[in-house]
Amino acid sequence: MILSMKVSRRSACQSLICGVILLIFGCLTPSVLSGQSADELAKQVQIRRTQYGVPHILAPSLRGAAFGLAYCELEDYGERVIRPLVSARGDLAVLDGYAAIESDLINQQGYERAAATYHLLDHETREMMEGFAQGINFYLRQYPDAFPVYKDWTFTGYDVAALTTGVVTEANGRRFVERLKREKAERELQLTEAGSNSWAFAPSRTASGKAILVRNPHLSWSAGYYEAQLTVPGQLNFYGDFRIGGVFAIIGGFSEYLGWSTTNNHPDLDEIYALEADPERADHYLIDGLSLPLERKMVRAEFKNGQALAYETREFLFTPYGPVIHREDGKIYILKAAGDGEYRRGQQFTRMLLARNLEEWKAAMRMQAITASNYMYADAEGNIFYVWNAMTPELPVASGGDTAAVAVQRSAQIWSKIVPFDDLPQLHNPKGGYLHNENDPFHFTNLQEILRPDQFPAHFPQPRLRQRSQHSLQLIDNEDKLSLEEVVKRKHSMRMLLADQLKDDLIRAVRAAKPKREIRQAIDHLEAWDNSVAAESRGGVLFESWFVNYARQMKERELYATPWSFDDPMATPRGLADPATAVTAFGAAVDSLKAAYGQWDLAWGDVHRLRLGDVDLPVGGGPGGLGCFRVLWFNEDKDGKMRVRGGDGWQLAVEFSDPPRAYSILAYGQTNNEDSPHHTEQAEMFARNQMKKVAYTEEDIQSKLLRAYHPGEE
Repeated sequence: MILSMKVSRRSACQSLICGVILLIFGCLTPSVLSGQSADELAKQVQIRRTQYGVPHILAPSLRGAAFGLAYCELEDYGERVIRPLVSARGDLAVLDGYAAIESDLINQQGYERAAATYHLLDHETREMMEGFAQGINFYLRQYPDAFPVYKDWTFTGYDVAALTTGVVTEANGRRFVERLKREKAERELQLTEAGSNSWAFAPSRTASGKAILVRNPHLSWSAGYYEAQLTVPGQLNFYGDFRIGGVFAIIGGFSEYLGWSTTNNHPDLDEIYALEADPERADHYLIDGLSLPLERKMVRAEFKNGQALAYETREFLFTPYGPVIHREDGKIYILKAAGDGEYRRGQQFTRMLLARNLEEWKAAMRMQAITASNYMYADAEGNIFYVWNAMTPELPVASGGDTAAVAVQRSAQIWSKIVPFDDLPQLHNPKGGYLHNENDPFHFTNLQEILRPDQFPAHFPQPRLRQRSQHSLQLIDNEDKLSLEEVVKRKHSMRMLLADQLKDDLIRAVRAAKPKREIRQAIDHLEAWDNSVAAESRGGVLFESWFVNYARQMKERELYATPWSFDDPMATPRGLADPATAVTAFGAAVDSLKAAYGQWDLAWGDVHRLRLGDVDLPVGGGPGGLGCFRVLWFNEDKDGKMRVRGGDGWQLAVEFSDPPRAYSILAYGQTNNEDSPHHTEQAEMFARNQMKKVAYTEEDIQSKLLRAYHPGEE
């Protein structure tokens, strides 16, 4: 089987693996092995584009469905689909030069692992991986002038597998330290929270008596969610999101049987251990009374040097427990990380896609090939289910925490097992008929069935319920029976919960300080505000500016008079810890807004804009750290206005009726081609807080059909 058109770009070890595979398979190409050429697949696959450009891919096989997905992604996103595969096999520096050499040296090791384990993947998974690669190859052959830099390049299922194969190197140790620095900066002022919202409602809580699921991820608008439907009659009919450049990355969506959503959960997946260096033997460490050598791996990557090519070779050090990340003061520091060498992520996703009930879906999840994420589930049988999914180690000794290494002398002190799936925090059909998560830990997933921290290991996350989670619970922790449309409406709540908690105290403090006339006018303006971040609402811009100033002036000090409490999770935090500082910060907020915009009584949408292509619209929504459930992040634009850069973008709400009924929105459009109407048409809906009806059934697809064609047809 051909792994790459240029085997010379592989390290020496990878070249050996390639040779073995070529020997085993007799130099046959993937299409010959499968018995289906790309031309045959193109004739079999039909692409139906409905309103807003959404592709509905109909194919007779899983290979064909993945073939069609790759082709559609290339139509909509072009080279962006190809580059992840180039990167995954460690060839990016051939295109980008030396700047990409570091990632190539790491990714080649992941590619080596993917190549060595590819034959262990099940047939369905390999079919989808090879079909996706064939779709790219077909497009490149069909349109050779589209991306001339990739002339003569060929991709295989191995490249797709490498996208989801995890290998840990010493670079992960450096990233670990860098991540700690970023997290510390974020803790100082938690307004922009990377994460997502997710809801599931049991039939007892819905007007239709059918379960409802909401998927609402928050990532950068450049993250690459791709909306599509894959249909293989009798085997698969899945509608949801894929990630541009791959078929198995953060998938969420639904079939006629079930669906799931994800939110980030940030588990503790690794430990740093300090081994004693052997003072008598160079590059040896002491463990279990033995002196053992460090393993050395030489990796060579090719990079573009002007019009020429060059190589760089790097040495990586390993132990059987994980890579060496640092050596100092007689210690050898290693990183033991969950997911190291894991190659079955794509296989787990395949089984989740093909599952037809909760037990089949949980059987796929028990593979635990996906290292992290909260999973929210609902199905046509009326089940709702939540699991704090994590490939979490069973620690034989206490964790060293974020920064401390654990000194070990025996191998038994180093973790070797992970907590089984069925022992992870989870809820199935809980009281109250709802589940939620907004990236806080699992404890308050349902207020009527609280998961107490003493039920779980000490290195599991400690309880926390921030304002975005509290806002969510205020919307759904009740006895209301909700229609799908009402769920969508509540999902678009524009309240800023932080204002409910602090505004009255701020008003009292400012008035008690007997301010000058303009400050009195500003505080009157704030009092009249409806505590929302709706585009037309006036007051939120001033309140946000005040809170940012207040938090900065407080620095490391507690912001609230009453901090958050596990025993009073919904009524805390509350009140101002330092009213005098709050008053000073309010004056600073008035001054800063006047300096930036010439006034402080602005509507939220005067400042906060959705700008995409030629679209420039006021938009409602704000940072999760302010207690906004409609989450948007902004960057300052050239004119001083705040431009959406992330947060809500891809959203899906589905009711498991027969057939399923759903709404979705992909704010940044089905394509990044600015000449296409499908680039901006959903942005205007998004700014109006609307979602489009999903075309799921054949009848729906035909009623909204714009074009039907086979790959390769003009």
